[in-house]
Amino acid sequence: MIHRVSHRKFSRDTNARKALLKNLANDLILRERVRTTEAKAKAIRPFVEKLITKSKDNTIASRRLLISKLGRENSVQKLLELVGPTFKDRPGGYTRIIKLVPRTGDKAEMAMIEFSENVSEKAAMLKLAKKPKVKEAKTTKGKTETKTAKVKLIKAGKLAKNQTKTKAKKTNTKAAK
Repeated sequence: MIHRVSHRKFSRDTNARKALLKNLANDLILRERVRTTEAKAKAIRPFVEKLITKSKDNTIASRRLLISKLGRENSVQKLLELVGPTFKDRPGGYTRIIKLVPRTGDKAEMAMIEFSENVSEKAAMLKLAKKPKVKEAKTTKGKTETKTAKVKLIKAGKLAKNQTKTKAKKTNTKAAK
């Protein structure tokens, strides 16, 4: 049992160790589970749990802190938008470590670290709950049109105009050559 030792070295210097933790944390956040050695899983757990606790409040300060710790914008965005709201009511214990069979080459103890709740399912349920209702526009001569349909028609008209302009420019440049 390791007493009064705050971290593990993994036979690496400081920069390599920080890069290892950062990359494992990014992979865990983006893929929601990572298969690694048991020692690395135990080392990454407190690092990720602190990040998830910080991601519960979606503020600019917490976003900047997470970017400084993780270095990837897409994993920070997933933390703030999906993972943080999923564990909003939970005081801790966001991850779990599942022991696996030893690796065949060197018999290293392997483990899988994953979130204790399924983040992607909860995110899908939140999106369904927050789905906005489509409002109907004014009726004209007995016909009702939705606002989204009008917007699509307007955008389609703009796209058609832009495409004809680009075709005209291409023909003008070919004629000039």
